Amino acid sequence: MQAPVGPTLQEVRRALHAAAEWVASYLENVERYPVLARVRPRDIAARLPQSPPLQGEPLAAILRDVDQVLLPGITHWNHPSFFAYFGISGSGPGIIGELLAAALNVNAMLWRTSPAATELEQRVLAWVADLLGLPTDWFGEIMDTASISTLHALAAAREAAGVDTREQGMAGRADLPPLAVYTSTQAHSSVDKAAIALGIGRRWTRHIETDAAFRMRADLLERAIAHDIAAGVKPIAVVATVGTTSSTSIDPIPEIADICARYGVWLHVDAAYGGAAAVVPSHRSVLAGCERADSFVTNPHKWLLTPLDCSLFYTRRPDDLKRAFSLVAEYLRTDDSEALNLMDYGLSLGRRFRALKLWMVIRAYGQAGLSQMLEGHIRAAQWLAEQIDAAPDWERLAPVPFSTVCFRHVPTGVADVDAHNAAIIDAVNRSGAAFLSHTTLNGRYAIRVAIGNQATTHAHVTQLWHLLRRTAAHLSPSS
Repeated sequence: MQAPVGPTLQEVRRALHAAAEWVASYLENVERYPVLARVRPRDIAARLPQSPPLQGEPLAAILRDVDQVLLPGITHWNHPSFFAYFGISGSGPGIIGELLAAALNVNAMLWRTSPAATELEQRVLAWVADLLGLPTDWFGEIMDTASISTLHALAAAREAAGVDTREQGMAGRADLPPLAVYTSTQAHSSVDKAAIALGIGRRWTRHIETDAAFRMRADLLERAIAHDIAAGVKPIAVVATVGTTSSTSIDPIPEIADICARYGVWLHVDAAYGGAAAVVPSHRSVLAGCERADSFVTNPHKWLLTPLDCSLFYTRRPDDLKRAFSLVAEYLRTDDSEALNLMDYGLSLGRRFRALKLWMVIRAYGQAGLSQMLEGHIRAAQWLAEQIDAAPDWERLAPVPFSTVCFRHVPTGVADVDAHNAAIIDAVNRSGAAFLSHTTLNGRYAIRVAIGNQATTHAHVTQLWHLLRRTAAHLSPSS
């Protein structure tokens, strides 16, 4: 009889206990670490062996190396002073759900490959739609990121346009006009990437100018669509945004929906960040008009305490989505005629049990708990905006509809304001006390503070404001 290979179950059990304690201790003491990793390129690689081990090593030794080798190279997204990008806050319930999903290790490609995974996913999607005030009868599925969700939306839009790319493709066709996609100049780069991947091309991705609040101008959108139709171009989709990446602006969805209805164009709404705010009753209006969208995406891994990755993609036109992607190989055919097989609605055959962690988060916090957390972040951002507005040498560069604030320091006597603000961010990040990112708005370099971590309190935002002011004063010519 062959001897067992690898760690015994007893060793695994001990390691799981140790890992559970490590996770709890990490979440409890994450503030002891510098937020941004203090290593140089290739520092971590230099501490890793060039070749894999010949013999297996004890799990305890591997866990020690997590602390000693890997942790110095971790940027701590769970740190309450992580204010860069959009915070991805992995809560305790979400982490437990991820662990259980890894243990079960199911592939939810077919209903029969794990009925609970498919049916829980559908129920959780309906729960979130209800929390956001959206139609609960929309078809939905959980994907990894909003970038992939947007790719699927545009693929479905292309299918709905009736140009038969499924069978004939797009190359070498004299009967196929250029296909156009419309989005704002503030939209996420994933729209361009999806257009590239689908063969639409960046040339036919129209970036519509925005107003003073960085919202897509509906009048310019309609003008662009009408111009393209007159020129023989076929509009297939508009991608509007609720919470753009740079400024978190909200496009005028009701007006855009009217235009899409007039011209028969698919409307996809990217609410990857901003959609979560609708959990708060006072902010339900941020999704006004989204019920008219053909497809919609929001990411619980951005602002609803769910560990990466978890992107919820919805559509009211699932038949178009299925026609775009369904291809059933013989070895995947089943006689479950009433079952929903999610592999038919997307590019991936392998599908992780992502619903489990989101289910645990929603049950553990409830609508009231999630709303309370979101309200706290929004209030903290409003407070920071008020401080900036009241300070004579600081300038806010965008509205604050959610929990992200874009601004800059504008002291007298500084010739290069952009370089000055970049130096402020660099100094703050090197301090280890906080982590910030930047953007550019109307050609002006902006400090960007995104508040969204579960552990972030008003005190952390206050500390950041004091740190920014001290750093700016130190770097100013008069200091």
